[in-house]
Amino acid sequence: MLSFLIKRLLGTIPVVLMVMIAVFAFVHLLPGDPARLVAGPEATAQDVAAVRTALGLDRPLPQQFLTYVGNTLQGDFGTSLRTRRPVVDEIGMRLMPTVWLTLFAMLWAVALGLLIGVVSAVRRGRWQDYGGMILAVSGISFPPFWLGLLLINLFSVRLGWLPTGGYGTWQHFLMPSFTLGLGVAAVMARFTRSAFIEIAREDYVRTARAKGVPERRVIWRHSLRNALIPIITMVGLQFGFLLGGSIVIEAVFAWPGVGRLLVDSVSYRDYPVIQALVLMFSIQFILINLLVDVLYVLANPEIRYQ
Repeated sequence: MLSFLIKRLLGTIPVVLMVMIAVFAFVHLLPGDPARLVAGPEATAQDVAAVRTALGLDRPLPQQFLTYVGNTLQGDFGTSLRTRRPVVDEIGMRLMPTVWLTLFAMLWAVALGLLIGVVSAVRRGRWQDYGGMILAVSGISFPPFWLGLLLINLFSVRLGWLPTGGYGTWQHFLMPSFTLGLGVAAVMARFTRSAFIEIAREDYVRTARAKGVPERRVIWRHSLRNALIPIITMVGLQFGFLLGGSIVIEAVFAWPGVGRLLVDSVSYRDYPVIQALVLMFSIQFILINLLVDVLYVLANPEIRYQ
């Protein structure tokens, strides 16, 4: 297992390098002049040129890229052009609200999706199955930003039960986490149903029933456990998408997370923050995929990595 993990980590180096090249090229293709934004609308051409020199934007792009790679390897992501604070501090202030929002959304989405998927598979062809799949399709069909606006209009504007946005109490988590996790719960329900039905046809499931094993044990121990491999894969991918997809939800609910920071940074052409955030999202996907491979062994002891 250790040698496998080392090989996987070494294999991520070219991926991270390609991501750095793509991010660097993307941010420099954005329209607008960050030096002009930093200098201000009243600045003269000489002031803008001085700011551009101070930021290193007057140097050739290959030299800027090598400087960016060298500083990144040392853990130095630069200084925000907008706030003049270190990028690490900017991201550190916004990271935990996004992590907590994603965890809350993922926990309830996985629990509800698994429950609906298993019930729909066990009651296949009955009203429970049709009702569960209708809910799942509805959850996939709702655009998150539209659902968020509807929830704000209903529970905040009309009923006054929940705050419209912000971060602080458990009430602030309810609408954003529900909006963020609804699509994941819907996908989880459909995926679990398909995997469960496939496993239920296996010989060992029929043998367990023939031996008189209680149906509840057949469902939760024999069938569900063997259906976890594809489910774990989907959960890992969805968790990564939640961290990256929280951008829209954070903008709708004024959530002070890294998604909103990325939107503000793109609007301001804040190159250092954009590059650091996109690199962080890419590394998180790599680490989540590595964690999924480890969970495979825990779910199915027959799997061995060399």
